[in-house]
Amino acid sequence: MSDGPLKEVVIYTDGAAEPNPGPGGYGVVLRYGKHSKELSAGFKRTTNNRMELLAAIVGLEALTSRCSVTLHSDSKYLVDAVTKRSVFKWRDNDWYRTRKHKAKNIDLWERFLAAFEKHDVQLIWVKGHAGIRDNERCDQLSVEAAKSPALLDDTAYTETADEFGPSPTSTNRRSPKPKKPGDLCRKCETPLVKRTPKKRRERKSYYFEWYLYCDGCGTMYMVEEAKRYN
Repeated sequence: MSDGPLKEVVIYTDGAAEPNPGPGGYGVVLRYGKHSKELSAGFKRTTNNRMELLAAIVGLEALTSRCSVTLHSDSKYLVDAVTKRSVFKWRDNDWYRTRKHKAKNIDLWERFLAAFEKHDVQLIWVKGHAGIRDNERCDQLSVEAAKSPALLDDTAYTETADEFGPSPTSTNRRSPKPKKPGDLCRKCETPLVKRTPKKRRERKSYYFEWYLYCDGCGTMYMVEEAKRYN
């Protein structure tokens, strides 16, 4: 016997760490009909990606019954991993992205999928700082939380190596510099895309015809093979 239609809930989330890694926070806005709720928390040392993930987790875990959820996030790291099914492949492969490399933030991905699969969720990417009211509010909540005097410990993060490369005492080698579209960002492991510069600098004796760009954290990579001389 059917329990009737699912409640339709809209969630906006955002996360931030400044510097990255560094103090961080997340912000969540939930809306159900005329009702709304805001959630946030700050941490002493974490990363932008962990806060983006945790924001989505907290939003979904706040729901006490199965719902139809439209979850908005400006994190390509989160949205692409779900919509392109990458995170499900990682889980099926014991959290290995490749034969040799484990996925990052496994603790949060496991928690996210547990909450995600309890609901009927549509995940939507939104552009950050584009005047979207609830997205802007989440950004404000996350920044304020990161500046709170009572910051929490992101223990799962501090017990592992920094996401953005080995610690000074680590003997692990840093991943090689990306060379082609689809290679992973060295900072957040989002697949890189190829972009063309908007304007060539005429006074330069050389220029780059294209570069690699990370939609996850905004990092640019200049590729030697793309350099051309006048």
